[in-house]
Amino acid sequence: MEIRRLRYFLAVAQEANFTRAAELMHISQPGISAQIRRLESDLGATLIDRSGRGAALTTAGEVVFDHAKSVLAAMESLRHAVDEMNGLVRGRLVVGMVTACTVTPLFDALSGFHRAHPGVGISLVEDDSGKLVEYVREGTVDLALIGAAHRPPEDLDGWQIISEPIVAAVPAGHPLAERDGVTLAELNTHPIICLPEGTGIRAVLDQVSAARGLTPTIALQASAPGAVVGLAERGLGVAVLSESMIAEHEGLRTVPITDADVPAVLALVAAPTKSPALRELLLHCRRSFGGPRSDGDAKGAGGKPARSRPTRSGPAGR
Repeated sequence: MEIRRLRYFLAVAQEANFTRAAELMHISQPGISAQIRRLESDLGATLIDRSGRGAALTTAGEVVFDHAKSVLAAMESLRHAVDEMNGLVRGRLVVGMVTACTVTPLFDALSGFHRAHPGVGISLVEDDSGKLVEYVREGTVDLALIGAAHRPPEDLDGWQIISEPIVAAVPAGHPLAERDGVTLAELNTHPIICLPEGTGIRAVLDQVSAARGLTPTIALQASAPGAVVGLAERGLGVAVLSESMIAEHEGLRTVPITDADVPAVLALVAAPTKSPALRELLLHCRRSFGGPRSDGDAKGAGGKPARSRPTRSGPAGR
């Protein structure tokens, strides 16, 4: 019995049509019909009822259908096991990253992984951090770079890359420009420019404000930190971002928010179940970001996180 005949049989069973199954399997309709007849001959039973307009499973076909799926799943598992032993990785990975991402270590990791494993396709998805976390939970995204408040989601594997406070930033001449610090209540008397809901920075601002019975006065919001900075430089409000997002912008002065006691976190997160390809990509990420070296180290969201030096290319908590 040939494995390909089981694949053809499953295609016919799932499509309930020989023509559509043939198109799906890139074979002619007479060719797939002949292969199914040979499978029936091998098993000594009719598997497909051809008397109607469609292709329905016979009683024997229904039994073979379940076993065929198990056989093909076992074959796929066997191939993965051998590939791992031989150091080969195949498949496709979907990587999520926060909108307007400029975190170059992630790009370095993807580049190194692609060179080492050209047989793995990589797709990129940009979105806000809240949605990316849900995509990882659903399994539609394998690995995501996210911003969060305080720590990464505890139900996902991952590690903190950067953990730093949020700050206010204003141009020279602003009433807060010469202050050594500002409280959330004082900050709230000024129009605020911030990232939108679903980002780590906004989650921190909303969380620390709510803890003090405050609602931030958001005048403007933009999805890119550079846009927030540009608006604040032009006097349209007080920018609220993380320290590293402001560090190299000479047109703004940083003012600590004294009672914002929840850090903004930049983290890589992945679902607990990892394919061989994802495990290899995680190794490249750890080399690029300087994160934990084992899966066990990566899981401990409550433990001491790895912390990269904040840079312009590595802002926390988007």
